[in-house]
Amino acid sequence: MAPRCWRWWHWSAWPRIRPPPSGSTPSSRQQFSTQEQNPQICVVGSGPAGFYTTQHLLKHHAQAHVDIYEKQLMPFGLVRFGVAPDHPEVKNVIHTFTQTACSDRCAFHGNVVVGRDVTVPELREAYHAVVLSYGAEDHRALDIPGEELPGVFSARAFVGWYNGLPENQELAPDLSCDTAVILGQGNVALDVARILLTPPEHLEKTDITEASLGALRKSRVKTVWIVGRRGPQQVAFTIKELREMIQLPGTRPILDPADFLGLQDRIKEMPRPRKRLTELLLRTATEKPAGEEAARQAVAPRAWGLRFFRSPQQVLPSADGLRAAGIRLAVTRLEGVGETARAVPTGDTEDLPCGLVLSSVGYKSRPIDPSVPFDPKLGVIPNTEGRVVDVPGLYCSGWVKQGPIGVIATTMTDSFCTSQTLLQDLKAGLLPSGSRPGYVAIKALLSSRGVRPISFSDWEKLDAEEVSRGQGVGKPREKLLDPQEMLRLLGR
Repeated sequence: MAPRCWRWWHWSAWPRIRPPPSGSTPSSRQQFSTQEQNPQICVVGSGPAGFYTTQHLLKHHAQAHVDIYEKQLMPFGLVRFGVAPDHPEVKNVIHTFTQTACSDRCAFHGNVVVGRDVTVPELREAYHAVVLSYGAEDHRALDIPGEELPGVFSARAFVGWYNGLPENQELAPDLSCDTAVILGQGNVALDVARILLTPPEHLEKTDITEASLGALRKSRVKTVWIVGRRGPQQVAFTIKELREMIQLPGTRPILDPADFLGLQDRIKEMPRPRKRLTELLLRTATEKPAGEEAARQAVAPRAWGLRFFRSPQQVLPSADGLRAAGIRLAVTRLEGVGETARAVPTGDTEDLPCGLVLSSVGYKSRPIDPSVPFDPKLGVIPNTEGRVVDVPGLYCSGWVKQGPIGVIATTMTDSFCTSQTLLQDLKAGLLPSGSRPGYVAIKALLSSRGVRPISFSDWEKLDAEEVSRGQGVGKPREKLLDPQEMLRLLGR
């Protein structure tokens, strides 16, 4: 059988990396002097930011070689571990990432933790340029009493649990409660709510892990509250995800019409995407369903609701103090208007009983190496158009550059910009001259430290195993969860 990367090459509609046509002009491809013709470039992180940065570099420099380093044994980052299992179409971007990885000018090195197995200064010594694209792998804490109680999780960890992220497989959320509360009103919050409420039989043909599917089959969660400190005009989710929630089989929405008073008059002034989203929220809150929809909602065994103008103040313990039993919410009001309005407490509070609290108030990046500047408040690497401040030859792209904003297309645009900045610096002679050893030097370092990287062909073997296991149960794949098992399958 031909390698999967070549099968995808034939049928994929995604952009392809091709050698430059003869006689290509500066307008189509940057021209480089002899000195910059064979740059060795390193990208840290193999999620969307890492792959889009690599794709752009290979496309716009015909001799560049890019090594991608990844701490996991498998590539693709949040495309694999963040995208909801019932959104397979979003994962199609893996096809074009695979084309990039299969280029003879690209190499993937998984199972390498930069900052531990190899330092950023060592990478900078071996390569002409280093791009940090390792994303935002942590969550923002609530910083409220009771946050440490059993039954309180970050939405990020919960998503990693049902998507097969190895570090989250011991999460074991207790789904025996009737009510769950999700703090935050972005797309991740709606993803988590949807997975909690979707009938398990609708998830059986996705790539959700068997362990989490088994837990969801036993789940007794019937109501999910999605809580935001501001109002309907400030929600961070998009209309696609809201429609999915409204149409979710076996569920009905709960919205308080009082939260929408006066909003009708402001809708016409909103930008079009916000206007359409707010109109849908308003209709859902104020118009009674009719016909088949009314009949469907009348018998729905589960419900979800949006709670506005509420800010978490304390997780309330059970009578024995051993787990979460509710959450105390501060009632808020808005100062200002529109998307920049601030929520301020009114002094009133409300207690909401629940047995599961999921915090979805944002992701943040971690510092990777003492030599790399890092802004702990913003959770980003200080940079100018992708150039890391005061560290020549070091760049960043994606969430570690901009913060955790936007969707995959946003990250693509951002990564292309960083790549373009790097190529401009290369052309201007601002990067180290002369040859650099690249992976040859790093391989020797890793070997001396007992680190055995995973290649992309190694990943394709694991990928084939996952697909094979999935076929046996009617799924696109059954994800491997244990790194030790993966290494055994590779004969390590």
